[in-house]
Amino acid sequence: MSWHRLILVFITLFSLGISKEIMVISDDELIIRGLFYDEYQSYENARQIYAKLFDTTQAEVYLFKEATASLLGRTHLDESIQKLKAWDAVHPNALQVKRLLIPLYLTSNQVNLAKTQAEYLIERSSAPTDLELASNPFLYTGEFKRALSLLSKVYEANPKEDVLLRMVNIMDEYTEERTRAIQLLETHIRMNVYSNEVLKKLLVLYGKEKNIDGLLDTYKLLYQHNKDEKILSKIIDIYAYKRDLSGAITFLEKYKADDDMLYELYKSKKQFDKALVFVNRRYKSDKNAKWLAEKGVLLFEKADDKNNKEMIEKVSSLFDKALALGVDDSIYLNYYGYTLIDKNIDIDKGIKIIKDALVQQPDNTYYLDSLAWGYYKKHACKKAYTFMKRVVDAEGLDEQEIVEHWNAIKQCK
Repeated sequence: MSWHRLILVFITLFSLGISKEIMVISDDELIIRGLFYDEYQSYENARQIYAKLFDTTQAEVYLFKEATASLLGRTHLDESIQKLKAWDAVHPNALQVKRLLIPLYLTSNQVNLAKTQAEYLIERSSAPTDLELASNPFLYTGEFKRALSLLSKVYEANPKEDVLLRMVNIMDEYTEERTRAIQLLETHIRMNVYSNEVLKKLLVLYGKEKNIDGLLDTYKLLYQHNKDEKILSKIIDIYAYKRDLSGAITFLEKYKADDDMLYELYKSKKQFDKALVFVNRRYKSDKNAKWLAEKGVLLFEKADDKNNKEMIEKVSSLFDKALALGVDDSIYLNYYGYTLIDKNIDIDKGIKIIKDALVQQPDNTYYLDSLAWGYYKKHACKKAYTFMKRVVDAEGLDEQEIVEHWNAIKQCK
């Protein structure tokens, strides 16, 4: 049996006879047992112990411990309240009585009496812990401005996050001060050590305000704390929403995050030199033949002169090697096949490669357009027209390249 289970068994067995047993043991042993029950959160047993100690000694420490155990265990609340009130009548300057009566009254749903005690405590103490405690009854009664005023003093004295978050929630939900709440959170982040909870709350408020830049900056801070893929995805989504691909590239480069996404962004922004460095590094690392095909695409797209024979030969060599090593992704097949056709390098080979792509995606209009163009180049006009009409029927004439191919094929004889 584990030590923890042994302790639980002991508590259970002992508690069965506690009421009678505590009548005959010494105060010293009662104190030890009370502390023991406190440690293991057996609050009702602890309350009985401290009640006995107070009855025999009349020491305030045991009265307060009894009331605390009553509060934590949510038992005998009225009994503890009456004992504290009796003590208060004899010792009216004991602020600890007020500190205990406030949560006891609140727990027993006597909110106005709790507020009376809070007012008394505020008049006699400016300690941050007392002001924070005194704010609770005002929250219960809906006096949010008053509660916020007290919590502001607490936060000024000691900028604790839990107090800040309570203030922010009040401002956001009850006092219509969301802008001020955001300012408080922003200032806290600049001036203090902060946790993820502060950032997450700031994200909620920025979201309500539709503050895109605020969301982006906060997600970036959160990513610094937690290199989480979901957070990274949010950041990239926001950059995409802002149409700021350059910003996304800078971010990914800085944190060396998600190389594959960075590569796609390089291509989108036509940063072909950076993309080529990436491709060469990846191929050297994993020997995946798809990077040879990618390099062929980059070299062709990078070229100012798309008819440069030396460039086209190099691109063809890269694609041939990639295909020989097993690359059969239809995207690469269509790209290479169309290049062979459009540049009049090897039309028959291009048509064959595109047919292989269409085996994978027989209704892909991009591939059908490439095949139609191949037949047009061979003057197989009927075949060209048949395939091109399928493209036009599916896609319409919104794309410039489709219009050009369709007009040319219709004139084919």
